[in-house]
Amino acid sequence: MSTDYRSLWSDLGLDLAAHDALLGILGQAYQDIYLAQKNRPEGMGYFDFVMSEVHGLRIKELLDEKAAGRKIIGSYCVFVPEEIVLAANATLVGLCSGADFATENVEKLLPRNTCALIKSSFGFKIGKMCPYLESADMIVGENTCDGKKKAYESLNDLVENLYVMDLPQVKSENGKALLRSEYKHFQEAVEKLTGVSITAQSLKEAIHTVNAKRTAIHRLSSLRKADPAPISGLDALLANQVFFYDNPARFTESVNKICDELEKRIEEQEGVFPINTPRILVSGCPQAVPNWKLPMIVETAGAVIVGEESCVGERGTRNLTDDSGEMVDEMLDAIVDRYFQVDCAIFTPNPDRLNHIQEMVAAYKADGVIHYGLQFCQPYLMEAIPVEKALEEKNIPCLRIETDYSMEDVGQLKTRVEAFVEQLR
Repeated sequence: MSTDYRSLWSDLGLDLAAHDALLGILGQAYQDIYLAQKNRPEGMGYFDFVMSEVHGLRIKELLDEKAAGRKIIGSYCVFVPEEIVLAANATLVGLCSGADFATENVEKLLPRNTCALIKSSFGFKIGKMCPYLESADMIVGENTCDGKKKAYESLNDLVENLYVMDLPQVKSENGKALLRSEYKHFQEAVEKLTGVSITAQSLKEAIHTVNAKRTAIHRLSSLRKADPAPISGLDALLANQVFFYDNPARFTESVNKICDELEKRIEEQEGVFPINTPRILVSGCPQAVPNWKLPMIVETAGAVIVGEESCVGERGTRNLTDDSGEMVDEMLDAIVDRYFQVDCAIFTPNPDRLNHIQEMVAAYKADGVIHYGLQFCQPYLMEAIPVEKALEEKNIPCLRIETDYSMEDVGQLKTRVEAFVEQLR
């Protein structure tokens, strides 16, 4: 880090010793996984800097915003509409949930067979190691699954301002009406928090800002269709992860800059892997920072990840919000329409997700699919079986993986992935 932020972390109430240990582990992991890659695009230097300052400069920026009267809202889910937050002159940030911490203490509050993502969010809080969580003026949860729904009852005792959003489970007119009602309630809650009334102008500007972020990511995703791949799956995943943390305008500019570079690479037939390298689509659970285990295994096994059918990936950013409305209610309807298309595994039935996976396989010229499921994540683990069946019917190879955040199964996973990659050659 460029500066000593220990006093800042201390003011936030972080456990400095544990936090120092965390940063040491993450720094070494980043060195071993990311900086060890060969022929990376120069534009990845920006994202390397972001990660080096993810608990430093970015936190200082957020605290400076707070000092100027801006509110910080933390979220665990892509269903939380950033457009509404920005329109009320607040900032939305993703919260820490990609590594195991304070597991023994977490399991005093949650069952052992709770998915790693939920346990991680508690671990960062109990262990006092997430400055984003401690900086937030409001924490937004959502009932996307039974585990989260019940876990938030316990989290409510640990944080000062928890807002839980009720989401539909069925894609019907009633389901859309529920989402509309919830987003209206969320708007009112954010306005109360900030003391700012959302106007047609502020909401339209917010829609444009978020659409620009998504458009930049769409551009990056489209360039990954090239063979040879101009960027690794690890680096593309990092951009998708930074999507949830960075200043929106700066992020958009930085992604577009790296896309300019990738376009030149494609013109010159320059790739990070040789042409005809086996191409993998990863589908399933989100991979939050610093959960880089699977892409590391895949890309050291001789394949390249060309797309992520994930909330930290195409599922989370796929659609833009219609910006043609002129009234707040019109634009709120457009926001509802956009987010209702997210094909999360909470929906039943969920044929859209099966269709999107197959569409992505074709668009990205994937040779096979790895379905990634976190242990005890019932929605995605249960959908993994029909996903595999649907792909097999199309003669698309599929490997189902169930894992957690630990590194204990790396050897076993490496063996399975290497065999799968060899099958694709």
